[in-house]
Order: sequence, then C-alpha cells, then structure tokens
Amino acid sequence: MMRGFLMIAAAATLPLTASAQPAPPDYGPDPQLPEPSRGLLPSMVVPRPAMWGDDLPTVPEGYTITPIATDLRVPRQTLLLPNGDILVAEGSGGGAPALRPKDIIASFIKSLGKSPVEGGDRLTLLRDGDGDGVYETQGVFAENLNAPYGLALVDGGLYVANQDAVVRFDYADGQTQASGEPTTLTKLPSTVNHHWTKAMTASADGRFLYVGIGSNSNITERGLEVEEDRAMIWEIDVETGAHRPYATGLRNPTAMAIQPGTGQLWTVVNERDEIGPNLVPDYLTAVQDGGFYGWPYSYWGQNVDPRAQPQDPEKVASAIRPDYSLGSHVAALGVAFSVPEMGPQFAEGVFIGEHGSWNRSPPVGYRVTFVPFEDGRPSGDPVDFVTGFLVDDDNTRGRPVGVTVDPRGALIVADDLSNTIWRVTPTRP
Repeated sequence: MMRGFLMIAAAATLPLTASAQPAPPDYGPDPQLPEPSRGLLPSMVVPRPAMWGDDLPTVPEGYTITPIATDLRVPRQTLLLPNGDILVAEGSGGGAPALRPKDIIASFIKSLGKSPVEGGDRLTLLRDGDGDGVYETQGVFAENLNAPYGLALVDGGLYVANQDAVVRFDYADGQTQASGEPTTLTKLPSTVNHHWTKAMTASADGRFLYVGIGSNSNITERGLEVEEDRAMIWEIDVETGAHRPYATGLRNPTAMAIQPGTGQLWTVVNERDEIGPNLVPDYLTAVQDGGFYGWPYSYWGQNVDPRAQPQDPEKVASAIRPDYSLGSHVAALGVAFSVPEMGPQFAEGVFIGEHGSWNRSPPVGYRVTFVPFEDGRPSGDPVDFVTGFLVDDDNTRGRPVGVTVDPRGALIVADDLSNTIWRVTPTRP
C-alpha cells in the first residue's frame, strides 16, 4: 500500500514535458482565462529547500537587502511598532483530515517544500536600537499562542489573530515582552481548519478589525455545512468583539491592507485548484462592503465552476470580478502599500509576497512583486522586487510570506522556509 502511494506521489512530482508546459501566467485586470482542464492528478511540483550559503536574494539596482533576523521558527507576518520595533508572528496551524487519495499525495508533496523547523507559536520582537539597520535585539515577546498569523495595533491594544481566536495584549511603546496573558476578543472558526491562516488588519479609524477566514476545502468537497462563516472577511468591533460578514465568496483571503488616504480595504486571495495550471488566478482586489466574490459557485466574476453543487445562479449573477490577476497558483500571502520613501519607481503601489506554487510545472511565485498604482488603482504589469529565492524548478532557498513597509523607506519580508526576516532599503540617501 505504502509502496503504491510513493510511486503515485513520485509520478505526481514529475515535470511536464516541454510541449505540455503551460503558458506563462496572465496578469492584470483582464486575464485571458483558458478552458478548465481536469485529470486524475494535477501536476504537483514543489521545489525542495536549498541553502543560501553566501548568496542573497536579488533586488533592483539601487537597493540593498539584508537578513535582520535568522533562526526563527516559521515566520509568517510582521508588524511595525511605533518606535520602529518589529513583531514577527511565528507558527504553523491547520490539520484537516484527508478526504481522498489525492489529498494524501498533495499533503506529502507540500511538506517537501516546507521548513523542517517546528512552528514557534509565539511573537518575536526585533529592535534596532541605534537606527543603523542592524537589529541587535531579538527576543520572545509572547509565547504559547495558537498558530498566530495576523497582527494589528490599535490604541494601546496589540491584537493577534490565532487560528482559533483574536486575542488582545496590552501594549505600551517600548515594551519588549508582553506584560501578561492575552484576553480573547472573539472566537474564530477553527473546526477542520483546512485553510488555517487568519489574516488581519485594522480600519483607518481603529474602530474595526478585518479578519480573513479561508474556506474549509478546495471546492466544497467537505460539504457546505463546514463552510459556515468561512471563505469571507469578518468585520470585528474592537470594543465589543461583535462581528459581521464584511465580504463573502473569497476562497482564502491571506493578507489585507488599508489604502493610505482612502481607508479602502484591499486583500489578496488564493483561488481554487485542480482545473489547470493557469486556472484560477490568485488576485488582488479592493473589497466592497457586502460584496460577493464567487466562491464556490464561480471564479473571476461569473465563470461557473460546475464542481460546486448545488449551484446558485442568483449568487453567480451577483459575483464581483476582482481588480487584478496575480497569476494562477502564485500563493500570494502578503500585501503592503508602498510609500514615496521607497523610491520613484516603487512610490505608489503594493508589494506582494508570493509564497509559490505546489501544483504547477514550471513553478511560479517564490518572489516579492510590486504592482504599480495610478490614481489609486492598479495600473500596469507586476515588477519583480525581491527574487532569487527560486534556484530552479527543483530547488528554492526561500518562500516569502508577509511584507511590511517601514515609512522611513524599507520593506520587511518574512521568509518561512529559510526562517529569515529580510530588509530591503534604497541605497541612496
């Protein structure tokens, strides 16, 4: 039995032949979507971990990248504190049982591209005491958390989105350790937890927290009952913990950010699998209050997915088309709006951390991109900003997750494969 499984798993990792390789991903507001294609197994190819050695990731000319923290325990998202300290959420969650043989194979393939380090279930604090770009202090701020992911600071409250609840720590500027145990603001859906990450950001006025809650399946194969309160963004009242669905039909909203000057909520979403290497595009979109974005019934607006049963034509008719395709299976897990201090080419737009594909050959993602904006909207093709993680189709040195912009002019990148926090800065004064 095991021998048969390993043979199937090995076959699933074989790259496609040159004649069968898919076209490059399609980016932007109007991607050309191919026809769906289904088979017994999708192509499952995950580059294996490789060491950095003396190498560094590649950044554009005029920029410098530095590792400011290493030997972490699966860093996911970061939060810049008012005094310049950086908090890092470290952990791994989930644990949904496999339903089909292909789930077992997919789980095995995915595991080959992960760090062997156990998740920390903690927050680590980094401090650059003299402002020279070297973070000489690295210590545990809080521990014994439950797969922490999203982070937000609101009026003296540090909010952490664990995989099962949003919790609050009291926070005063300069603190290096939590002063006590956290209190629970509100419970989050955590049964099964197929998509366990709980992304979070705060509204511009600090009244609300927005929390992304991914679906419990790829395309409802566990039934609709386990999808209650999932595949959506919650709006949570900071004072009371009361929540409501802010937007629905979002398969897995993995990172969110508030647009400066407008207060508009934006998110990146990981879309569904198993209908082809170029379906369905992961995307970046402004989030409409009360909006429905298609999952599970349709994708990229009103393209019906017949695998979701029973269908709901009224829902499909109301599905909102996303703003910007990032390409299929790039696994965007981080988003942050830029500031002019990042330099003229990267002054207006968003940085996106792409964790990288597991079900496509050749692999895509494994980089940090920049999507330029004009007049508050995406306005061109994505630009590579941090690359060099992917050595070749079989090996990668890192996998970007969360990205955070320091308004002084730096991009902070969490890498959960090499367990590193990278800092990218313009080299000019």
